[in-house]
Amino acid sequence: MNRIKFFRTKYGLTVKELSVKSDIAIGYLSDLENGNAKNPSLRTMQKIAAALGQTVPDVFFPKEKKEVC
Repeated sequence: MNRIKFFRTKYGLTVKELSVKSDIAIGYLSDLENGNAKNPSLRTMQKIAAALGQTVPDVFFPKEKKEVC
C-alpha cells in the first residue's frame, strides 16, 4: 500500500493540485492512491514523490511495523 493520500492530505493538496505538480493524470493518480492501479513505473513514482517532497521508498514502500511477540 502506498502513502500518496497520506502525504497529499498532510500538505493540503487536492488530487488536481498533485496532478499538476507531478504531471500525472488525475484519474491515474486517483487510481494509484486508492489501490485500483498497481505497479507504476519508476519514473511515475519519482514524479509523485518529488511533487510531495518525499522519497520513492517513503511514499511507495513504507516500512511496516512488525509486532514483537
